[in-house]
Amino acid sequence: MTIIGIAGGTGSGKTTVVRNIVEALPPHCAVVVPLDSYYNDTSAMTQEQRQAINFDHPDAFDWKLLIEHIRQLKAGYAVEQPTYSYVLSNRLAETVHVEPKPVIIIEGIMALINKRLRDMMDLKIFVDTDDDLRLIRNIRRDVVERGRTVQMVLDRYETVLKPMHEQFIVPTKKYADLIIPYGRDNKTGIHILKTYIEGIGTY
Repeated sequence: MTIIGIAGGTGSGKTTVVRNIVEALPPHCAVVVPLDSYYNDTSAMTQEQRQAINFDHPDAFDWKLLIEHIRQLKAGYAVEQPTYSYVLSNRLAETVHVEPKPVIIIEGIMALINKRLRDMMDLKIFVDTDDDLRLIRNIRRDVVERGRTVQMVLDRYETVLKPMHEQFIVPTKKYADLIIPYGRDNKTGIHILKTYIEGIGTY
């Protein structure tokens, strides 16, 4: 079994890179574990308290549960992955049943920040994309998918995303075995990943 961690800033193109890797592998060979599914359970909080959470800070994630789930998957056991609602700022009652696969891909902005999680990975990747391009992608996504105004996105980028990116995400580059510039547009980098995984022969 191969465990791959893929990190990078919001809007860097991580999800597209992951999708291209999965599509390049044999069918049903890989399972993707999104870090976004493992935000802390905030059921005990008020709605006002939930909305004040900084979701771009390491403390927003339930690392203990995520690490336990990766351990179970690695051992060959299925897990019930939590689902998270950005509207409610909390977990939903529904879970996603995840079966173990030969390749496990952990994808998220801070996938490389937790040492215990990093130590479980066979390959660590950082998707590096220009700040201006990441901002453009954030605006497109948040306005269309999350109902935010452009001004709301810009305010959040300036006060939260950019400082958190510089403080927590950029430093994790040093842990990466491979840095992919230009994210989803880097066909060569994605091809190298596919070749590496094929060489391991875990499927």
